[in-house]
Formats: sequence, structure tokens, C-alpha cells
Amino acid sequence: MPGRTWAGTTLDDRKAQRRGQLVAAGLELLGTEGSAGTSVRAVCRHAKLTERYFYESFTDREELVAAVYEHVGEQARQALVDAVRDAPSPLLRAENAVRAFVELIVDDPRKGRVLLLAPLTDPALTRRGLHLLPVFAALVGEQLTHGDETDRQMTAIGLVGALSNVFIAYLDGSLKVSRERLVAHCVKLVLGADDH
Repeated sequence: MPGRTWAGTTLDDRKAQRRGQLVAAGLELLGTEGSAGTSVRAVCRHAKLTERYFYESFTDREELVAAVYEHVGEQARQALVDAVRDAPSPLLRAENAVRAFVELIVDDPRKGRVLLLAPLTDPALTRRGLHLLPVFAALVGEQLTHGDETDRQMTAIGLVGALSNVFIAYLDGSLKVSRERLVAHCVKLVLGADDH
């Protein structure tokens, strides 16, 4: 009975709220504890919900992990789209896009870990990570102006790979540079990729 209300909310609204709590708990655990700390029981405990409610929204842990990843991936995609929408020049588009992405993954490192590190270690995300890369490559490719469509596609794929590795190194601590230097270097990569 989806139309039935309790305490002013419908059953569907309560289900959506519980699902949101589980995704938020999954983000917290996957983004801080990693794959090993993201069990169904741990997510339920963190969300303060029973396993019954977990299985109301997800068939298994892998489906939750995928939902967390898709949630963060959509936030990243939207941040990039918004960042370049009104920028009048290639320089400003590159700066805005890099800053928006850095803000997302550095200001909330959990999101960076979910988006960039978890697909390297969690089998539930390995294929999804490969699925999301073309989305980001397409966004980058739309901003490139030099070469034919195939050149732009290859450049975008290479650029996304290069940027991903720089961000991964920054997040895992193996690249120790200031945030501003990270942004400046990534902007230089973006601008240099389209200058051939």
C-alpha cells in the first residue's frame, strides 16, 4: 500500500529514506574502511537499521556497493557538467572542471576513495569502474577542439587515465603536493592534451 501514510510520510517515502541511509552508511564505510569494512552487518549498524530494511532495498552487498559508487559517480559527472557550462574559454573550462573534481574528491576524501580507489580493490566495482570511465572520457572529449572525432576520443581516454592516476596517487598519499599545485598540474595536462 504505497499511498498509506504513517507519521506524515508514505511507505514509499520511508523506503526511499531508509535506502538513502544505507547508501550514506555505505559511502562512509567504503570511503573510510574500504571494502573489508563494508559488510551488510556493518552498513546496517552504521545506518541504525535492521538487515530486513537492507534487503528491502538491495539484494546483496555488491548491489549496495554499486549504488554507492553510482551515487558518487553521478555527483562527479554533475559537478563537471556544471563547472564547464558557462565558462567562456578553454582555460576557464579546464580550471573549473579540475577544481570541481578536486573539491569533490579532496574536500570529501571518502568520495575520492569510492570513485577512484575502491574499483581497484573491490570486485563488485571493477567492472563498474570500467563502465564509468567512458562517461568521463565523453565529457572530456566534448571540451576538446583539435583533431577529428577519433583523435579527440583517444585523447580524452588517455587524459582521463592520466588524471585518474594523478588523483589516485594524491588520495593514497604517494603524491605529496599542495592542492593548488595538484590543480595547476591537472589544468596543464588538460590544456596540453588539446594543444596538438
